[in-house]
Amino acid sequence: MKELTKAEEQVMQKLWELGKTNVKSIIDLMPEPKPAYNTVSTIVRILENKGFVDHEKLGKGYVYFPVVSKESYKKVFMKRFMSNYFQDSFKNMVSFFAKEDKMDINDLEELLNDVKKDLDKED
Repeated sequence: MKELTKAEEQVMQKLWELGKTNVKSIIDLMPEPKPAYNTVSTIVRILENKGFVDHEKLGKGYVYFPVVSKESYKKVFMKRFMSNYFQDSFKNMVSFFAKEDKMDINDLEELLNDVKKDLDKED
């Protein structure tokens, strides 16, 4: 799976939020200053070429929809992130964020319990 640029990711976030939608609706959800219609339309076509988005004809226009789920992209992104910055170590990543966010022992215990619960669900 290819990595998204910042602009592509912003558009994908809106597509994941909206599901099937047109370019105008994507723009409507974007913060000010709103990007130009042609800019967003071009990004959507790039996302389609990368395999993240597909479209259907609706009247004279098109509706676009994600074909890659947010969850699937998140897994790939986080694995790449962990590999690039934390030597493929979940422990190193959690340790970094615990230090940066100044997590206390109760927060870490809660995180550990959440992870254990998720692992139990997989069994």
